[in-house]
Amino acid sequence: MKKIIALLMVAAMSTAVLTACSGSTEGSSSDADTKTTSGSASDWSYIENKGEMVIGVTYFEPMNYKDSNGELTGFETEFAQAVCKKLGVKATFQKIDWDSKEVELNSKTIDCIWNGFTLNGREREYTWSKAYIDNSQVVIVKSDSSINSLSDLAGKVVVVQSDSSALAAFTGEDAEPENVALAKSFASLQQVGDYNGAFMNLEAGSVDAICMDMGVANYELNARGGRFRMLSQHVSNEQYGIGFKLGNTELRDKVQSTLLDMLDDGTFLSIAEEWGLEESICLSADNVVNDSDLAVDKGNFFVELGSVVSKLAEGMLASLAIFVLTLVFSLPLGLLLMFVRLSKVNVIRWIAKIYISIMR
Repeated sequence: MKKIIALLMVAAMSTAVLTACSGSTEGSSSDADTKTTSGSASDWSYIENKGEMVIGVTYFEPMNYKDSNGELTGFETEFAQAVCKKLGVKATFQKIDWDSKEVELNSKTIDCIWNGFTLNGREREYTWSKAYIDNSQVVIVKSDSSINSLSDLAGKVVVVQSDSSALAAFTGEDAEPENVALAKSFASLQQVGDYNGAFMNLEAGSVDAICMDMGVANYELNARGGRFRMLSQHVSNEQYGIGFKLGNTELRDKVQSTLLDMLDDGTFLSIAEEWGLEESICLSADNVVNDSDLAVDKGNFFVELGSVVSKLAEGMLASLAIFVLTLVFSLPLGLLLMFVRLSKVNVIRWIAKIYISIMR
């Protein structure tokens, strides 16, 4: 009888051990989540302490690309390096999947997105610097194309970069009605991963036109000779800014102050001239920074609170589910161990002893 009681206690202890292990894992995960979400992902003190600013980019000319020596160069590359040098931190460029840019930013893989990043239509998704480059969406066709106006695109195949401002101009929530109607008139609106692919398709004749950023378009036209031309009509007028994690105004303000210093001392103009973008400059101390993100944060306080409470409730339910499942699976295991310990076969009893010792 004493043996049975002792073995029942062993079964109970096994249950407790397994539950504790599960709880410990859950707790560790919760702690990690807390550490991840507590504090700003792009807080200036965080940047200053680690001595570098990790900048999310994709490769395309003339913003960020690798030259013939394999070195990263481009307007945005030199611009960011100059700003970081003045801030006393290293500029580290991290190539990202453009479709996952917000995830990269929120997970602290990168500290900002500085890559010909159009702010129009994204004002509530990021904390933005002042706009520094005017960037309209334009249409590029072959030099001998019969397309001369936007209306001529009806029945044609148009290509844009995936998750780009050009795509948003035609299909986004804030797209102008005339652009939505124009897109519906296309034979199809295709997407490619980069502009090189778009120009290859245009040259091969598989598409009829490319819609893209004007700054990039001007660079590409100069680089590719007289094989292509730009329509005089613009699809939309937009601007580039530096995107930070929503609410990270401290880092934004530090960077922005440096941008204005570079505007005053002529450094910014010099970099823009080097890349043929001097006519597109729109950076000014008079520009108003769109902090609608902060207003949205305040206005959505209770929505955010509800979201936090909901996540906490989900976590508690998950923990409860783990506890119940642990009981369901460990009690039979404990009972099995009890009967194994009562076995008259020495080898079986010995195996049970080893298992219990390991679990302890």
